[in-house]
Amino acid sequence: MENIYYLLLAFMVCWYFIYLRKVSESARKHAARYCEQSGLQFIAIARKFSRPKFDKQYGLYFSSVFEFEFSGDGESSNSGELSLRGLKLNRVDLPAYRI
Repeated sequence: MENIYYLLLAFMVCWYFIYLRKVSESARKHAARYCEQSGLQFIAIARKFSRPKFDKQYGLYFSSVFEFEFSGDGESSNSGELSLRGLKLNRVDLPAYRI
C-alpha cells in the first residue's frame, strides 16, 4: 500500500517541475511581448520565486515573480519585475530607463 504513496509523491514532483517549466516559458513570452509593444529590447529573464497562494477571488493558484532585463536605448541594461498568477500576466513593474 505504501508503494502507491511513493508513486503519487513521484508523480507530484514530476508534475511540479513540468508545471514550473511551463510557467517559465509563459513568462518569457509575456516579457518578450511586453518589450516588443513598448519598443524595448528584451535581454534575459530569471525566476525569483514561485509559490502556491490562496485568494478568495481566485482560489488556489501558483504565484510566480520573474526578473527580466531590457534595454531602452540599446546600450544600457535595466531590470524589471514580472508577476504571474498561474500562467497569466498579473503585473509588470519597470524602473525609469533611458530611451
